[in-house]
Amino acid sequence: MTHEEAQAALSGLSLDDPATLFRVGIGLLNADRPEELLETARAAALRHRDNPRLQQLLGLAARATGNSRLALDAFDRAARLAPADPLIAHSHARAALEAGEPATALFDRAARLSPQDASVVLGRIAAIAAAHSVDAAIDVLAPIVGKNALWFEGHRTLARLKGQQGLDPAESVIQALSQHPDQIDLHRELIAIRLEARDLDGADNAASIAFDQFGDQPWLAELCAHIASERGAFDQADKLFMALGPGRSLGLVAQRARHLIRANRPERAIELIEPWIENDDDRLLWPYLALAWRMTGDHRWTWLAGDERLIGVYDLGDQVGDLAVLADHLRGLHNAKGAPLDQSVRGGTQTDGNLLLRDEAPITGLRSRILEAVADYIAQLPPPESGHPFLIATRSPVRIAGSWSVRLVDDGFHADHIHSQGWISSAFYVSLPGGHDSAQCQGSEEGWLSLGEARDLVPELAPVRLVEPKPGRLVLFPSIMWHGTRPFPAGERLTVAFDIARPQQG
Repeated sequence: MTHEEAQAALSGLSLDDPATLFRVGIGLLNADRPEELLETARAAALRHRDNPRLQQLLGLAARATGNSRLALDAFDRAARLAPADPLIAHSHARAALEAGEPATALFDRAARLSPQDASVVLGRIAAIAAAHSVDAAIDVLAPIVGKNALWFEGHRTLARLKGQQGLDPAESVIQALSQHPDQIDLHRELIAIRLEARDLDGADNAASIAFDQFGDQPWLAELCAHIASERGAFDQADKLFMALGPGRSLGLVAQRARHLIRANRPERAIELIEPWIENDDDRLLWPYLALAWRMTGDHRWTWLAGDERLIGVYDLGDQVGDLAVLADHLRGLHNAKGAPLDQSVRGGTQTDGNLLLRDEAPITGLRSRILEAVADYIAQLPPPESGHPFLIATRSPVRIAGSWSVRLVDDGFHADHIHSQGWISSAFYVSLPGGHDSAQCQGSEEGWLSLGEARDLVPELAPVRLVEPKPGRLVLFPSIMWHGTRPFPAGERLTVAFDIARPQQG
């Protein structure tokens, strides 16, 4: 559905026809057009304050646009009007959790109405982790997963919770395999968890066991090739990738391109990627093509990422309120012992949930000013370029896809990575070690943000730009641009980061 089609769907609606308003509104939400719907949904909910469906519609539209307070208020009204509706109860609980409100009791109520809904169970686990501790969430989830050995989403959630607490993230899957040794998806899950935990030896061992049991399965051969490359066994990876034949999917092409770049064969990577790049809707290949073009001196890299306007630096320290208050507030949200699985954090912790949806004064003030800076950044970008993965034609609405805080300590840093699911990515510095300032660390590059560098793959490739961290500084850049940080030797580095979602085109 295009913007024009959404407007046409709304134009003929009457606020006196609740059933049609709800039906058309759900259609707009399913088409990912909540911004177009929001004001009509607000007016309808105001006109029909006793209609739970229209309160629900407003809550759904508000939640989809990132207005957590409006969403929570709407779902609260809907739940009071329809106390036996399981979907409204779940949405009410979810909105409370996202807004930073106590949500465990609301999830308990949703679970009583829909006891078999796994998403309600996992929402309750997130609420327990937020209100109490990650250990408490593990204590509740572990026995549930133990009784449901083939509940893969439960295994994944438990693995991520355990990984953050320094426990074996694969324990529940290993236990399930002892009951179901022939369940191929459990073997796949074990390999995936070991890879997310960066346990290459464990992943290799799990893959070998699966190979002995199930033989030469295509999915397993892909994983074995990837593991071999990540371990530096290039000859073995070459043979495995060659045996797989021509790329069958974007995911396989991305893995093979990653291997070729790591093995210092960028020309081969370019040859592999270019026939697929027009269909790279998930932007899995562009980051690798950027590296390969730079490695070979291909001028197309300048077209892709060479414009200095793609990196924006904004000093907001005097505009976002008291940074010390914000820092104390963020520290209270870091309740894990270690980094989450499959993330770039090394030597620190990361908050759970969408941080900038929280309805708390330090967060709402930060969110407001950040979004103003994002608007300024988008306004100064180069014009749209046909075929360019970042310089797209439609650049609104601006929607926060995800946001979090990272607390790094001592030698903590971010490994170089990209965010293929975002459009614009960021780093906002809240607190730095020892009152870090420009004079103190001039020339040291301690804690600096590195853009365009992928040291794990191409250690000799210099960054496109290094940005010095300062309290109150916001850095914006394309999500497909490689980014990481230099470590500080000691102390705490506290940041907020977020992704802006790629707007629909059309």
